[in-house]
Amino acid sequence: MSAENSASLPVNQPANDKPLIKKSYVIIGVIVALILAGLFIWGVVYAAQNLPTQIETARDIFIIALALESCVFGVIILLLLILVIRLVNMLEFEIKPILEKTNETLGTVRGTTAFMSQNVVQPVTRASSYLAGFRRGMQALFGDPKKNLRD
Repeated sequence: MSAENSASLPVNQPANDKPLIKKSYVIIGVIVALILAGLFIWGVVYAAQNLPTQIETARDIFIIALALESCVFGVIILLLLILVIRLVNMLEFEIKPILEKTNETLGTVRGTTAFMSQNVVQPVTRASSYLAGFRRGMQALFGDPKKNLRD
């Protein structure tokens, strides 16, 4: 593929235009799912008409299973609530002081940097520029000392 073709493609679109799943597979899957759902409903209606005691027993078993499931979900929600409370406490009492100390340290570093810039870097730069100017002036007056000395 040339650079012109790849540059004209949108960012989210793959290089080939083939879909991941063919449309015919999706249609066949939906039809099969509808047939299975219809067969399940027909089986439940058939069993309700011909086997009422077994359906009542299955219904009671499903009610008990749903009750147990709701108890399990209640315990899981309670555990998640405890974990959220622990997370909030950790953020407030452990992470927050660390962030405050880090912010204080950054303020100290900024102050030290400003102090060093004003009291060390600027005077050294100024002295270095004066020295370079002096050397250049001496070089202009007396010439290059390496060329003036003869062996």
